[in-house]
Amino acid sequence: MKGVILAGGTGSRLRPFTTIMNKHLLPVGAKPMIYWSIFKLREAGIHDILIITNRESLTYFIQLFDDGQELDVKLTYKIQKEASGIADAISLAKGFVEDESFIVMLGDNLLEDSLSPFIQKYKEKKEGAMVLLKEVHDPERFGIAEIDNEKKEVLSIIEKPSNPKTNYCVVGIYMYDQQVFQFIDQLIPSERGELEVTDINRFYIKNKQLTYEELKGWWLDAGTHYSLHEANVRMYQRSRKRKDK
Repeated sequence: MKGVILAGGTGSRLRPFTTIMNKHLLPVGAKPMIYWSIFKLREAGIHDILIITNRESLTYFIQLFDDGQELDVKLTYKIQKEASGIADAISLAKGFVEDESFIVMLGDNLLEDSLSPFIQKYKEKKEGAMVLLKEVHDPERFGIAEIDNEKKEVLSIIEKPSNPKTNYCVVGIYMYDQQVFQFIDQLIPSERGELEVTDINRFYIKNKQLTYEELKGWWLDAGTHYSLHEANVRMYQRSRKRKDK
């Protein structure tokens, strides 16, 4: 299984920092943000990783990581020419993943849980897709999943619902089989002109092929000033606990 980290986007919610720097290079603890996605994938046994970013940032990632050898991973890079959405970025992974299933991580998503048990459960599926969910207190801010607890299936996903049916947020970690590229080819741009990952997931829902697992530890989308601060606090606390052991 291969890994894909999405590290493009404009980072508009983190301006003025992102006026001069890709948000995935901003510090979280003692490392740039994107390090933590690489570490999570490596911890789960995934060493072949594609980083998708924009043209302006590519040089910085290469200067930072080169081919990934120092981190005990193999890194490949691709450019998303325009900010055309997460689904558009995922489409660029087709040649990289070849005929394998793969895991996609949004580079600003940080989490406590190990990915290993989730990846193992996905591999047992053999086909379809899997998303990870996290209970949140402000579901109006996120894509929210309606679920079937017994079958572990996602029944629907509503973006930023005014009257959410649950408080299970779909986090920025997705596992897909090869069908995903066929589904992306059928997508129509949203009102904001992007190909949306939620629309990919709705294809899988229609086919009753979207299952889920739930995160138990903390999770953050470090895409705002407040959540970036919280991510730093979490990571420094983590480092302190390890030093105390």
